[in-house]
Amino acid sequence: MPRSVNAVASRARRKRILKLAKGYFGARSKVYTVAKNAVEKALSYAYRDRRNKKRAFRRLWITRINAGARQHGMSYSRFMHALKTNNIDLNRKVLADLAMNHPAEFEAIVNKVK
Repeated sequence: MPRSVNAVASRARRKRILKLAKGYFGARSKVYTVAKNAVEKALSYAYRDRRNKKRAFRRLWITRINAGARQHGMSYSRFMHALKTNNIDLNRKVLADLAMNHPAEFEAIVNKVK
């Protein structure tokens, strides 16, 4: 009986990896074994950083809200607590946008909760 190696599947597997490695420098985009390592590393970074991106944006929003609140004589924590007690349900993303791009509206919110 002839030896069966299923070249179609193994070629497709290599082709998929090399396609993912397109644009990488030098052997990382040409040589399968090198490309495979580079792609595995890249995919693990992508997985990790999809989670880190959420943390980074939340930190940025908090910094912007804090800066906006302090301009009106309030700390971030007191401002957020005042929002909760006054039942104002605005998330940090919206508050940060208001603090950066619409300071008059942000000031109105700060004065309402003071």
